[in-house]
Formats: sequence, C-alpha cells, structure tokens
Amino acid sequence: MTDMAASRAFDQPIAVSSGDVESSGIGAVLEIAGSSSQIVLDAAALERLAQSTDPVIASAGQVGGQVKVKVGGSWLIANIRSLRLSDTHREEVIASIDFLGEGDEERLTGKLYKFRRGVTRYPTPGANVYPVSTADLKQIYAADDRAHIEIGHVYPTKDIRAALYVDAMLGKHFALLGSTGTGKSTSAALILHRICELAPQGHIVMVDPHGEYAAAFKNTGAIYDVGNLAMPYWLMNFEEHCEVFLTTSGAERQIDADILAKCLLAARGKGRLGQEITKLTVDAPIPYLLSDLTNLIQLEMGKMDRAGDTAPYLRLKTKIDEIKADPRYGFMFSGMLVADTMSTFIQRIFRLPGEGKPISIIDVSGVPSEITAVVVAVLSRMVFDFAIWSRGEPQRPILLVCEEAHRYIPSDINSAGSSVGRILSRIAKEGRKYGVSLGLITQRPSDLAEGVLSQCGTIIAMRLNNDRDQAFVRAAMPEGARGFLDSIPALRNRECIICGEGVAIPIRVAFDDLEENKRPASDDPIFSSLWRDEGGEDQIIARTIKRWRAQGR
Repeated sequence: MTDMAASRAFDQPIAVSSGDVESSGIGAVLEIAGSSSQIVLDAAALERLAQSTDPVIASAGQVGGQVKVKVGGSWLIANIRSLRLSDTHREEVIASIDFLGEGDEERLTGKLYKFRRGVTRYPTPGANVYPVSTADLKQIYAADDRAHIEIGHVYPTKDIRAALYVDAMLGKHFALLGSTGTGKSTSAALILHRICELAPQGHIVMVDPHGEYAAAFKNTGAIYDVGNLAMPYWLMNFEEHCEVFLTTSGAERQIDADILAKCLLAARGKGRLGQEITKLTVDAPIPYLLSDLTNLIQLEMGKMDRAGDTAPYLRLKTKIDEIKADPRYGFMFSGMLVADTMSTFIQRIFRLPGEGKPISIIDVSGVPSEITAVVVAVLSRMVFDFAIWSRGEPQRPILLVCEEAHRYIPSDINSAGSSVGRILSRIAKEGRKYGVSLGLITQRPSDLAEGVLSQCGTIIAMRLNNDRDQAFVRAAMPEGARGFLDSIPALRNRECIICGEGVAIPIRVAFDDLEENKRPASDDPIFSSLWRDEGGEDQIIARTIKRWRAQGR
C-alpha cells in the first residue's frame, strides 16, 4: 500500500481530545506482514500524546513504545520499531511495528486483561490504532503464579514491577550482556541475590575472574579462592592433564600425550581405589601421587635404548617437577591433596546442602594465568559430570555462572582446542537435559564462540557501545524484540532490554538499587578525588612489594 493510499485508510480525520488521550485513535493499520507490519499515525495526535501526564501514553508514539489494535474481542499489543515521515502527507507518520501478544477485552470496561504471548488473529488494514496505557501495561507485565523474582520497574513507569520467571530463565540458560561501566556486575549481583532469596537451599557456582563478588556475597554465600579452594589435581581428566603438563605442539605433542596417558593410567591404578575398579580409564577421578607419576615416567624412560628418545620423558618429568615446586600452584598440586576428598569437595563447591548459603563464589583472580582456563574447565566439567552420573537420584539442579565468559568460550579458531571452551559449549547445548543451567556474563558478546549465545533462552542486554556487539545480539534475539534492540545504544546505566523465555514479552527494565553491602567491588576509581590524597606512599609500596613477591601469601 502506498503512502497516498495510507492517507485514505482513515474513515475520518483523527482528533485526540484533551480529556482522554487513551480512548482516541491515533492512527490506522497500513500493512500486515508476518515479521514486521506497518501503521500510519497522525502527527498531531503524536504531539498530543507527548504532552500526556501518563508516561506510558507519552511514550506510545516513540521508538520502543507500545500501541494496541482491536481485533474482534481481543486487543493486540505491538512494539514500534521505527518511525518515518510520509513522503506524500507531512501530517502522517509511518511506523514499522512488531506484534508482541494479545489480551482479551473486558466487556464492561473495554480494557485489556489476560494477556498472553503470540498472535492468533491479525487485524486488517484500516483498523484503528490506540496508545497503550499504564493500566494496559499492568496487565501485560503482571506476574502470573509461576515462581519469579522482581528486579526493577518497567520503563517508563515507576510502579509496574518487572519480573523474571526463574524456572524458564534457568531451564534454558541466560546471558547478561553490557559494556564496561553500565552496571553489569551490580545487576548480576542483584539477580543472583534475588534468586538466593527465592531459593535459599539452591545450588549456584559462580566463576569470578576479578575477585569482585566476594564482597557482595560474604554474608549469603561461600567464598573460595587459592587460599581455601583445595581442588585436587587428580580430579582433572586426561585432556586437562595435557593442557597443564604438555609444552609442545604438533607431532611432538602427540608423542608426549601418549607417554602421559600410559603413565597416568598406571599411576591411577596403583592406589587402593584404582585397584578396586576392574576397567579403569585415564579420565576416572581416582587419586594418585604425583611422585608415582614421575617415577613411572622415569621407569619408561629407562626402557629406552637410544638417548635421543628420552627427550619427551624429560620434558614431562621436568614440567611436573616445576609445578610441584611452584607455591602458586599449591591450591591444586599440593601433596596434602592426595586423599580421596572428592565427596567433600563436591559438597562444599556445589552447596550440597546449601545451609542457607546457596552460592559458591570461586575467585580465580589469584590463580596463575597459565592454568586459569584449566581450573574453570575442571569446575565446569564436574558440574556437568555430576549431573550426568547422578541421573536416577533425587535431582539437584545446578546453576553455573561465568563472569567474563568470552575469556573461556572465545570465538577464535583455537577455541575448539580449549577444554573449557568445549565443556561450556557442551553445557550450553545439552545442560538443560541434565539439570545444569548456564549463566553467561560478558562485555563482548561478539567474542563468544559462535552459537553459544543463541543457546541462551533469556538475553538481558544492557548498553552496548560497539556496533559489532550490537549486531551480534540483534542476530541472537527473537524477531519481535527488534524494536527494543534499537534502543540498546541509548540505554542508561542500570537499564536493560530483556527478551526470551524468562519474561512474558520483551521488556525494558530499570534495575532496582542494591544495598551497599550486597554490591560487588567493581566501582571505578574516582580520579579527581583519589589524586588529591597523599602521604604514606612508602608503606603502600613496601606492603605491595611484600605481597607481590609472596604471590599473595
């Protein structure tokens, strides 16, 4: 339909009375399509809307605002994706819209009620278009009887609460995205605090690469770092052993891996637990002594006839000895971690039972960078393996939250060679079948491995400044949320767009303020204030160097 035809879509000129803006038609349906439809709006009516004291009505004619169309006994709700002036009639505005859902019409008042996602019957061109009111939004966003948490208020209102449906959000994973400085860490803490309040006997494991979240959950969670993590090295599978102990690549790496596999299997079999298992595999989490492993490598090397063949054995033995002697690796490769503590470790880390502290914060900021990815891989794989091997038992679903997720599941070509990338990608694809939920928090969604973001059923997008990141998120979001996505660059701090399984329809939310003692330690330094402070620099430097040289101990 042309713009000239659009001008004839009205039965009569549109007029918006000053008494009741809401009840007046502001335009008409111009074109209906499966993905994006068009309406024509009266420019004068839009100016009158903007003057309304109701913030919802005032924003109805703007990008991201909502309008409604009556079809039979139902009201269809649509979101405005874009606006442009008509080429032929300056008093008309053409808007592209996405239909979000529908609700029944209450016979006595004509108002909307019983809102639901999806459209069963589309309007015909020429149908009148009305602004959505605050009363309508209360019906649209009213939380139903499903378990939910309230995280803020619906933009642009101040009294309509925004709800996230916990079972739907966790059952199909979620992602929290936002550029640095948008309040992403505080918003993540808010969501996790609300979940912990709803389920104080839950099971949440959070990987914290910067040590931010210990301050937020010191009273409601269990905090682990290199000082008390005590993660036994023998929990690693063969792939993870290779990442830690092998230093070569190509053909040499395969030779080293074959030697390690043979000696590691023998070392696992030397212990009492290993001897009890008839068909022991190299991946089985069976305790063994590092000294047994190096002795077995030495024995294998002694069987060699030619001196040139000993290089792979020496490489392996030297690397293992280096790690044993390095105090930075003591949280994992200490001689004190030989006992069979697997049960205790799982109870502590997975909060089984939770004892009122359902979240474990795993602070890996003190872990040597060379093995950070391996530590995260072991934790992630144990979550997944526990879910697989506990099938048939009373189910204990676990939520695994990864901050700075792009570090562990990167999009580069070598991501397939990383054990942590593989296990997190597998959890994203298969975790919900086994009761494992994945929460990804990242400032660079475009750096995530391809397909992982699309596995997240709920996307919480805060302001993204990078065009590539915006395009990546836009591709992962459902079609009906595109109008909301266009406002992502204009979001204020602590505002977000939420779409997917965790909400009834796409929604723009202003997050609640979080109490000071529940916030992560992620505040930016105040340069103008801190640079006025002076005095005591000698002591600051001395204490810093002492910690530096002792590597935090």
